[in-house]
Amino acid sequence: MSGEKSMEEVMGFGGFGKKAKTFDLDALFEETRRNAQERSKKVLEDRENSDEEKQDTQKEGSDDEFIGPPIPSGIDSQTTDNIEDDDSIQQGSSKAEGHVEPTDDGENITVVPATHEITLTHGVKAVSALALDPAGARLVTGSYDFDVHLWDFAGMDNSLQSFRQFTPCECHQIKNIQYSSTGENVLIVAGNSQAKVYNRDGFEVLECIKGDQYLSDMYRTAGHNAMLNSGCWHPKVKSEFMTCSNDGTIRTWDVGSEGKKCKSVRKCKDKSGRRAIPTSCCYSRDGKLLAAACNDGSIQLWDEKMKVHTSHILHGCHSHGTDTSSICFSYNQHSFCTRGGDDTVKMWDIRQFKRPTAVAQNLENFFPMTDCVFSPNGKLVVTGISVRKGKGPGKLIFLDTDSLEILNEMEICDTSVVRCLWHPKLNQIMVGTGEGTAKVFYDPKRSVRGAKLCVVKRRQKTNHAEVFIRHKIITPYSLPMYREQRERSTKKQLEKARKDPVKSRKPQPPLSGPGAGGRITAHGGTLSSYIMKNIAKNTADDSNPREAILRHAEAAVKNPKWVSHAYVDSQPTPIFEEESEEEPEELEPAWKRLKRNKESAAKKKEEEKEGK
Repeated sequence: MSGEKSMEEVMGFGGFGKKAKTFDLDALFEETRRNAQERSKKVLEDRENSDEEKQDTQKEGSDDEFIGPPIPSGIDSQTTDNIEDDDSIQQGSSKAEGHVEPTDDGENITVVPATHEITLTHGVKAVSALALDPAGARLVTGSYDFDVHLWDFAGMDNSLQSFRQFTPCECHQIKNIQYSSTGENVLIVAGNSQAKVYNRDGFEVLECIKGDQYLSDMYRTAGHNAMLNSGCWHPKVKSEFMTCSNDGTIRTWDVGSEGKKCKSVRKCKDKSGRRAIPTSCCYSRDGKLLAAACNDGSIQLWDEKMKVHTSHILHGCHSHGTDTSSICFSYNQHSFCTRGGDDTVKMWDIRQFKRPTAVAQNLENFFPMTDCVFSPNGKLVVTGISVRKGKGPGKLIFLDTDSLEILNEMEICDTSVVRCLWHPKLNQIMVGTGEGTAKVFYDPKRSVRGAKLCVVKRRQKTNHAEVFIRHKIITPYSLPMYREQRERSTKKQLEKARKDPVKSRKPQPPLSGPGAGGRITAHGGTLSSYIMKNIAKNTADDSNPREAILRHAEAAVKNPKWVSHAYVDSQPTPIFEEESEEEPEELEPAWKRLKRNKESAAKKKEEEKEGK
């Protein structure tokens, strides 16, 4: 303290500043709590008073004003009660299909936004893929007709036309489409072995590499070598996605690697350790688990860090040999539902992964990509029903999450319901049908944006007065660079086109130099061609090679050049077969003819010696 006082005296001021204020935090918290309680009490009292006033006014109005003829005196109170019950039943049946029945507590589970609908025409074949970006601005549809359509709700008018259409994989049906977590890219999985990633405008970003189909070990191949079945994006990592294929593997990819090699490989196996084909796959909501449903009826889960052994596996979840078309995790992170090809929907809990917590049966499924999704609040499971042609309408079924009881049904179209999607931000339901259309259901009061943006826009009519008609301006004395070509006769146009090497498709002339680009120079341009050209001049083209050889026989006998003159004395006399013009009646054997020729040659030799 003495040091501080001396410093204050030296510096010439009374202190280093004001002391910090002290607050009693407990007293402040207690005061705010009391104020909050008083405000909440006032709000509750005001609500109760307003509700009582409304009820009193309704009772007075019902007692004073009675609409309709008086009730006959012959009907007692019991019959009036029955009539009221019948009226309540009729009102319940005439309710909008979008409203779910209340529970025992009297509270609605949720209200389905299905009072209005629009229809987006994709084509004539079943819509097998459906996806919305996280913001709900754009919709992507894929079909069995190999095409993909992009729809922009903000840019569409009430004519409901797509702004882009393309064919990502020629002659291959679209199996699944999904937007990334940021909405930048779109994953397209088709019936081939190479998944593709497009940007949100419909331009290709990458194509996964194809694996070697002659290798049996799937760990040694860089990609899939069989047909793809499904695929999805990582919910947290924007550049990672997963695909499953008929080669029995689940592979993860990274957009940054340009699809040259997959990040990880996981094999699906059945009870006996043989290959099992995964038919659908997905990530958990936090991205820590990878789940796959296989054709042997099993469900297999891997931890994100585990690449060989599964963290959870259960065989016999669905019928063996059927395609489990969908697997979807709930928002509570520990339960998920599966849509089986055995016409069932089952609910599972990872904490008790020995048997399903609930099962719904007799829900027909004919497509290997029929969805089962959760509502935004997680209290409903939505799936579609497949129907045979001419045997009833296709329906969208709403099931309770806990018991999988059917709470509501919506008739969608006369064909099967393949895909369904409930967007949490828009609060709208998208449905893909078997007749080539995608239907969007919404409620003007509870839904936001999406289909509400394009319905109110009218199609702009073309104003013919604003159409610009280009008149031809003739300038005979303009400069050649600005002068327009006058129309000529057809004959002159053909003559001019004939002189043009591009239009007449004139072949390229031979090169005069050494040659380039795989083209060879003219004959004689190189040393080898020059030698062949000179040799060809001195050689005669003889059609008969025998005559060409025998032409030099006489000169070879007179002037032997190589070996013949060294063996003149010892060289035997060559004997040639003489051709007779007259054909013999009976052909002699070869040994007799040879003997006779030898005898005649010996006689000639003896005669020559005697003559000498």
